[in-house]
Amino acid sequence: MKQKNDQKQFYTVRGYALLHRENDALTPSMEDYLEMVARLSKDKGYARIGDLSRALNVQPPSASKMVQKLAELNYLNYEKYGIIELTTKGNELGDYLLQRHESIEQFLKIIGVTEGVLEETEKIEHNISEMTMLRIRILVDFMLDDEKRLKKFLAYLEDNLV
Repeated sequence: MKQKNDQKQFYTVRGYALLHRENDALTPSMEDYLEMVARLSKDKGYARIGDLSRALNVQPPSASKMVQKLAELNYLNYEKYGIIELTTKGNELGDYLLQRHESIEQFLKIIGVTEGVLEETEKIEHNISEMTMLRIRILVDFMLDDEKRLKKFLAYLEDNLV
């Protein structure tokens, strides 16, 4: 973060995103589509526009347009009215996006979030650095690795929530 006269330089959330965004970075919406294609592909090895649009609660033409964009960026293979398949590049990023989503969701559950977990996960996952994400993943693994430790934390959490 840039500093001026030893003072912190603040930005809006969007400002930070623009500051750290790479030229080839996907938008949050593109990430959502790629993540869902990866999720849907786990069973059959491919997805279809209809499945994708239903899973994301969007209209098929919107899903088709985004799939075409992701195909142009070499994340997906897709021909109109055909199946959607992940490329090697798409599979690698898709796996990362699924893991990121799962880690954040597990983290929220560990800290006692019970309502709106999916919505909170979606809000967080597009605005978190890789460094912070790695530390969350390590913390989640640490907590889930020892049932006694997790129970002790949950008891502590319950005692301290008003």
